Amino acid sequence: MNWQEFKPTIFFLLKFLGLYLSLNLLYGFYVTSFEPAPDPVTHIVSQHTARILSVLGWQSTATDYPQKPSVAIIHQAKTIVSVYEGCNSVNVMIVFLAFVFSFGQLRKSLLWFVPLGLTFLYAINIARIGLLFLVSLKLPHFLYFSHKYLFTAIIYLFVLLLWIYWIRLQSKLQES
Repeated sequence: MNWQEFKPTIFFLLKFLGLYLSLNLLYGFYVTSFEPAPDPVTHIVSQHTARILSVLGWQSTATDYPQKPSVAIIHQAKTIVSVYEGCNSVNVMIVFLAFVFSFGQLRKSLLWFVPLGLTFLYAINIARIGLLFLVSLKLPHFLYFSHKYLFTAIIYLFVLLLWIYWIRLQSKLQES
């Protein structure tokens, strides 16, 4: 077996794992530095979700739990959903970034693709939390499945679509 033919794939995997683990480690230090309160990203995501829900007719507020690393999204004086650190989309963004920076060459296209991709994932995550809010209100028995499986699959599907777009873009740039 000739290992040279696998060299690009092995290099990609090592680069991906290195970036993924490094970014997750840094993010873990960041999150734990705010304990027991929620980190600022989780707070901001929750605030944005509550504002959008309010604009759409479901008057909501986002309130940090005093001794828990989560934010309550409250509607009519009742907590409808709690947003924890894992719900703020940063881990999804880390997976996206690790792939994009590991695949292909560093090009100018990163300057627009990365911020656009991160913004897209952020918006999808706000929609995900908003939909979980509505599921919790209208179909509470469906909340666990929606949170654990359905919306997780949907957000990672969007990551996959961004990756496919990135691969195609890289292929076109290599051809030219």
